[in-house]
Amino acid sequence: MSHLSDLEIAKQSTLRPISEIAEKVGISHDALEPYGHYKGKVDITKLNDLEEKGKVVLVTALSPTPAGEGKSTVTVGLADAFNQLNQNVMVALREPSLGPVFGMKGGATGGGYAQVLPMEEINLHFNGDLHAITTANNALSAFIDNHIYQGNELNIDSRRVEWKRVLDMNDRELRQVVVGLGGPTRGVPREDGFDITVASEIMAIFCLSNGIKDLKENLANITIGYNVDKQPVTVRDLKVEGALTLILKDALKPNIVQTIEGTPALVHGGPFANIAHGCNSIIATNTARKLADIVVTESGFGSDLGAEKFLNIKTRKAGFDPSAVVIVATIRALKMHGGVAKTDLKEENVQAVQQGIVNLERHVNNIKQFGVEPVVAINAFIHDTDDEVQVVLDWCKENNVKVALTEVWEKGGEGGVELAKEVLKVLETPQSFKHLYDLDLSIEEKIETIVQKVYGGRSVKFSDKALKQLKTIKENGWDKYPVCMAKTQYSFTDDPKELGAPVDFDITIRELSPRTGAGFIVALTGDIMTMPGLPKKPAALNMDVTEDGSAVGLF
Repeated sequence: MSHLSDLEIAKQSTLRPISEIAEKVGISHDALEPYGHYKGKVDITKLNDLEEKGKVVLVTALSPTPAGEGKSTVTVGLADAFNQLNQNVMVALREPSLGPVFGMKGGATGGGYAQVLPMEEINLHFNGDLHAITTANNALSAFIDNHIYQGNELNIDSRRVEWKRVLDMNDRELRQVVVGLGGPTRGVPREDGFDITVASEIMAIFCLSNGIKDLKENLANITIGYNVDKQPVTVRDLKVEGALTLILKDALKPNIVQTIEGTPALVHGGPFANIAHGCNSIIATNTARKLADIVVTESGFGSDLGAEKFLNIKTRKAGFDPSAVVIVATIRALKMHGGVAKTDLKEENVQAVQQGIVNLERHVNNIKQFGVEPVVAINAFIHDTDDEVQVVLDWCKENNVKVALTEVWEKGGEGGVELAKEVLKVLETPQSFKHLYDLDLSIEEKIETIVQKVYGGRSVKFSDKALKQLKTIKENGWDKYPVCMAKTQYSFTDDPKELGAPVDFDITIRELSPRTGAGFIVALTGDIMTMPGLPKKPAALNMDVTEDGSAVGLF
């Protein structure tokens, strides 16, 4: 196994000019907008005459450990494996957020020999999309407060402004703030707060829009708060949707980069999956479907979070059905679900793997409920033993589940060929994909469906605040939207400590937030935060830059 860090491996790789990568999938010279030598944006208006024909392979995972299970790594490695099998393939990923990069989770460009490059640029400022989204979000905050200051023609109730400012960093100090202090010339005082940029509704809209016109319409539909008569006030009322679209117009073009093995990759948009819907942009996925026969994409965290939202929210708006779903499993996560402490995961424990497999089983059944056959990828780690891996292989065989040991971290595409062959078998078989709930159901029924069918829970409880919000949602005709659950990624329940596959539990909805621009209702459970904090020893402590400008300590 390699002892090099992800960054060291990335630096040793030979990058091809981005024009060469674009050419490989038929992106014409005039459709490519290079950002330096190895990155670019794609002008999608130049691809309008192409048909969206590519089959979508979604990569999800079991309930993860705090370090993540290498889902992006498997996504990249699987695409490289398809490439090795001479398939016309592209990979579509989310953009990293600086919060996790400097916090605990790290970057989002894969790992080992299955990475998208240039990893340090993608993990830092990339092509400026997250800055554009931050700017558009905070411009809207400025327009709202200016409107109130300049006479408040719309009678906005400053106590009921729901729109928050954002920053692309984990900064708990900003969760609750007071703005407008310092006298009449400094604005109108009110309570406010910051979310992380990737939790902004503008990020969700950005990822769920099909083009400039759609983006502008969705931005106009944002509910920023309520007036003194408790009626919703929208961006359309403020007449600033044109200005916000202008800020985002270049960011909306998907970014093209490459894997270590030269597979073309679109990296675009990055909403969190335990707060927002956790999938890259529809524009990137559908652009890849125009250019390739197979598109490998991912959704955040487990099947209960990102995959459920991908399948119930994203596919409706994007107009495609997934053709296959890969569930990434790791021996260390199965051991955790089998009761092993985080500090002891390197020790062999076959019994814990056997006990933890209930978690994987529920994720497998979740995907089957959507009418798609899942394929399990056992993402190999250095401390896994043959006996531990055999437990998973045997369970899959007994339960007639397709499975492949995947060694893409160590071997790149070559380590994913077996997985790619299993996925190809599914791609050759017609699937009977269906959404889990009908949009005509009430919000309560939609949430109940997710809790019972996906989480394995018993019932749903609503706080008094959530019940009041339900009434508002119904009065305003917002109850036909899909639901976006905000829940811990570590457990099927709303308690991160409840591992394995718990049963007979209730989920409490503490708050419901209508995202009328994105077109979904966010249901907040447990103590999920829309502005995370940094850990005691953030990853930032290991980071530096050399005199020649090279990054150190990114992983």
